Amino acid sequence: MSRAITTEGQVIDVFTAAGLPKPDISILSDQFLAEVRGLKHKNVAAELLEKLLKDELKVRSKRNLVQSQVFSEKLKKTLNAYHNRAIATQEVIEELIKLAKDLDSATKAGKEMGLTDDEKAFYDALAANDSAKTAMGDVKLKIIAAELITQVKKSVTIDWTLRESARAKIKVMVKRILNKHGYPPDLQEEAVKTVLAQAELLCAEWV
Repeated sequence: MSRAITTEGQVIDVFTAAGLPKPDISILSDQFLAEVRGLKHKNVAAELLEKLLKDELKVRSKRNLVQSQVFSEKLKKTLNAYHNRAIATQEVIEELIKLAKDLDSATKAGKEMGLTDDEKAFYDALAANDSAKTAMGDVKLKIIAAELITQVKKSVTIDWTLRESARAKIKVMVKRILNKHGYPPDLQEEAVKTVLAQAELLCAEWV
C-alpha cells in the first residue's frame, strides 16, 4: 500500500508518484491537505493518507501505547468501511484527513497541558477509562503521571520485565501510588496493567 507500481514494474514511493513531498504529520498543512483533495486520482489520495497515518502510528506505538491503540482502531474501522464499499473514496479521504488532524491535536494537547511526551503517555494510560478520567480530573491525573514516571524510573532494571519478582514489586508500587491519590479502586487493576505495559515501552531509555 505504501508503494505505487509503474507500467514498467518500477516501484515508486506514493508521495513521489503523486508529485507531493512526504509531510510530517506534526506540521500537516492545509495546503498539503488541499493538494491531496485536489489529486485527480482519488484512490491515490486515499493511499497517501493511509500511508501517512500508518507510518506515524508505527512510530507512536513505541512511545504512547494508549494513543497508538485508539487511533489504530479508528484507522482500521475507517479503512474497513472503505474496502467494504460502505463509504466512497472522497468520504474516506475526508475521514483520514480528520484522523490525521485529530492525531496532531492529541500531541499538541500534551504540550498545552505542560506534559512531556513520557508524562502524556502515562497520563493517557491513566485516562484510558472515561470513568476514571471523569472521577479524577486532569490535574490529579497529571500529578499521578509525573509521580509514576519518577518512581518507575528509580525502580526499573534492564531485565525487570523478565524477572517476576521485579515486575511484582513495580506493580505493587504503581497500585500504592494510585491508592494514595484516590484512583477508583474498581478501575485500578486495568490501569495497573496499562501503566506497566506503557512502562515496558519506555524503560529501555531509562536504564
